[in-house]
Amino acid sequence: MSKNLFLSGCLAALACCAACSKNEDSVEDKGAKLIFKYKFDPNQERLGNLGQPVSVPAGNAAQSPAFRVMSSHYLELAPGALTALGKGAVLYKHQETAKGGETAIDFASAKLAGDGEVFYEVPLKDVPAGKYEYLRVSLAYQNYDIKFNALGQEWTGSVASFIGFNSYITSYKIKDSTQQVNGNRKQGYWALETKYSVVSGQAPAGATTVPNPIAATSPVPAGSCVVTGPFDTPLQITGKEKQDVVVTVSLSVNKSFEWKDTNGNGKYDPLEGEAVVDMGVRGLKPLVN
Repeated sequence: MSKNLFLSGCLAALACCAACSKNEDSVEDKGAKLIFKYKFDPNQERLGNLGQPVSVPAGNAAQSPAFRVMSSHYLELAPGALTALGKGAVLYKHQETAKGGETAIDFASAKLAGDGEVFYEVPLKDVPAGKYEYLRVSLAYQNYDIKFNALGQEWTGSVASFIGFNSYITSYKIKDSTQQVNGNRKQGYWALETKYSVVSGQAPAGATTVPNPIAATSPVPAGSCVVTGPFDTPLQITGKEKQDVVVTVSLSVNKSFEWKDTNGNGKYDPLEGEAVVDMGVRGLKPLVN
């Protein structure tokens, strides 16, 4: 073998090793992540504001919507039941704006995610080390299909529902229809798209259910939609994890769309003036994979 050929072979081998080392460093630099995914569960326990099981009140009716997407405004890990809102590990807070007058969630930049999809992730080295018993998620927007009764038939409609404390909306797409707003809308604003039309409305102030099983020791502001749920086993974060930690944020949508059933037939009859009274999720269960 000539000296030049031997030298060329050595240089090629060194280049290959350097490339491999660079790729390994690149992967290592990314580090392990804490990943959050949505799950919309129509069979999960139906809870009230205090995190206790509840049934549909007399005079009302409800159904479990077929969810498409959700967005969140705030994400926090709380060490215990005495941890005040904001005093845990706040991992995320969505962009807000005062374009509409009062401070509001900027819907235009919201990240929408469906069932099983990632809605937020953060390097584990950036999460404060500790043991966390609760997860808090402030929900902002939801989009789903419901069944309704009209003209003697059952139809499917699509709902866009804003459940954050206040949302600044330029426009939003329900399913096929895009609606212009260019202003703020308070918690409970919704729109229903049918085959023939779009109608919108406002659920009563403060009526959106926000389950919080530690409300007695760690309350949340009215209208905030900060839903709280306990881990089955406290989540331990060291910041030195080598593998991703995936948290499935399982949200109960068990009869979460509720209305005044004025005719007692158990079906939503919007043409008969039946008013929507609640669109809040019915519980949060963080599941660590």
